[in-house]
Amino acid sequence: MSTAAKPESPMTDAEIVEAYLTASMIPDPDAAAAYMKPGTVITFTGGRAFDHPRGPTGFNAKRYRWVKKKMDRFDVCPGADETVVYSVGTLYGEWMDGTPFEGNRYVDRFVVRDGQIVKMDVWNDSAERILVQRGIEA
Repeated sequence: MSTAAKPESPMTDAEIVEAYLTASMIPDPDAAAAYMKPGTVITFTGGRAFDHPRGPTGFNAKRYRWVKKKMDRFDVCPGADETVVYSVGTLYGEWMDGTPFEGNRYVDRFVVRDGQIVKMDVWNDSAERILVQRGIEA
């Protein structure tokens, strides 16, 4: 009787996205980059474009003391040559002044092709929450 290990099945596109997000929350941008095709454009909040997960990690370090994602769901939209995966949930963490927050909505849109992320777009409510903190009606 053979005791050979069963080959692992490839990750689904949603699992690739979840693994990327999990690594990026550590934060370990280099581990996150392993799920992306080199040169992938990450369009972050405010239209900021980055070509590596280090970009958003560095930007977040200026906005938050720390931040994590509560990933509520993944909406998967398969296409002929690629899959669009939306990660929808909320952010929680601490602002730079140490004030905790939670319930900050986010939507991340990923394009996955041949087992790698080839495009990422990020939206969240942080800017509006920062304005409210400063007494500006958002």
